[in-house]
This record gives sequence, C-alpha cells and structure tokens, in this order.
Amino acid sequence: MLTALSFLFIISSFGQSASTIIQKADDKMKGDKNYSEVTVQIVRPTWKREMKMKSWSLGTEYSLSYLTAPAKDKGTVFLKRNRELWNWLPSIERTIKMPPSMLAQSWMGSDLTNDDLVKETSNKDDFTPKMLGEETVGGRKCWKIEMTPKPNAAVVWGKVISWVDQKDYIYMKAEYYDEDEYLVNTMQAGGIKNLGGRTLASRMEIIPAEEPGNKTVMIMEKIDFNANITPSFFTVQNMKRVK
Repeated sequence: MLTALSFLFIISSFGQSASTIIQKADDKMKGDKNYSEVTVQIVRPTWKREMKMKSWSLGTEYSLSYLTAPAKDKGTVFLKRNRELWNWLPSIERTIKMPPSMLAQSWMGSDLTNDDLVKETSNKDDFTPKMLGEETVGGRKCWKIEMTPKPNAAVVWGKVISWVDQKDYIYMKAEYYDEDEYLVNTMQAGGIKNLGGRTLASRMEIIPAEEPGNKTVMIMEKIDFNANITPSFFTVQNMKRVK
C-alpha cells in the first residue's frame, strides 16, 4: 500500500509526480489542437511501402487523417468524433463506421493500430501512471513510468512503460504489452528538433517484438499548434470534401 510518507518520498526523489510528467508530455506532443503532415514507412524484410498523410486534431475528442499518397490510397480518410470512429474509402465511395473492436487491428498493414492513428486512447485520461525510476535513452536522461489502464478505460494495451525525457518532456521510448503482459511493440523516438515552435521527436519507429525485420517509421514533416479548426470540421460529411 502506498502510504502518505512513501508518496512524499517519491515526489521528493523525482521532483514531480508521474501523473504530472505524463500530463506535460501529452500536452506538449498534442497541444489543444494541431495540424500535421506525416510520412509513414512500412518496412518488411523483402519490401518497403511509403504513405503520406495530413492530420487534424482538436483536444482528445476529435481527429481526422487524410491520405495524400500513394495514388491508390489517396483520399482515404479516418475520423474520430467523440467516441465514434469512421473510415471513408473513395475507391468504393463508401463511409464505414468502425466498431470499437477494430481499434486493436493493424492500420493500413502497418505496425500501428487504428487506435494509434485516431488517438482514441489518452495516456493522461485512461491510464494510472507509476514512477519506476530513471534511465538514459538516446543520450537523454528520462523518467521511466509504468502506465496501467484505469478500470473502465476502453484501451488496447494491458500496460505501457514509457521513458519521458526530463528536459523537454519527450516520449523517447515506450513498450506496449498485451493483457497477459507479453511485449507486443516498442516505440523508439529520435530526430529531436524544433517543430511548430516546440522541441519534439521528428521520427518514431514502431518495432514489433515477434517479427524480426519488421518496423513502421513515422516521420513528422510539419506541425502547426495554432491551426484554425473547430468541431464543425470533424464531420462525416467533411470526410468526402477534405483535401
């Protein structure tokens, strides 16, 4: 049991609570709203595929992603509006409402999940963080924090262990475990630079634990934390019009 004395020891030892650190890391990475342009590379032992997309998000309630390349996928849109998830497929001119069970499924054949794309899961809202210690990742001193799902949170993972940079509150590494506590994916960040006026990781690699040679690379090309967007942008009707 965590007593008041031991809680104060944790705070004094690490300077601030795990909850505060996760809050700051999430707020810095996402902001209240943002527009971004991202390149996604799916790497396999015998082939490589590249996609490009534009994404908009507003708080934790709204997000919309629009694929701009390759040509055969251009125009595909993924929308999250509150707790509802939608997919627009221009090739068949059809809008599909995605059930919650699809959150854990692969996004476009990558090592990302649909949950990763639409950001349905919130680190600060859906998990209870616990400080594990300090470690150096990528030459940066980090807090090591374990996050376990809150009782009623609809999350994909059984637990997540995150390494957060102590200087710039960047997620430098994260390990994602299933409900049986088997490691599924590892995220490694790099390419630290100024993006949208903030010091952020411009490159993230998602590496599956049991598929040697496989990885998915996300490269942040551009991000704007002052994008002029409102809830009215995130509609099923707009999925067909957005460019």
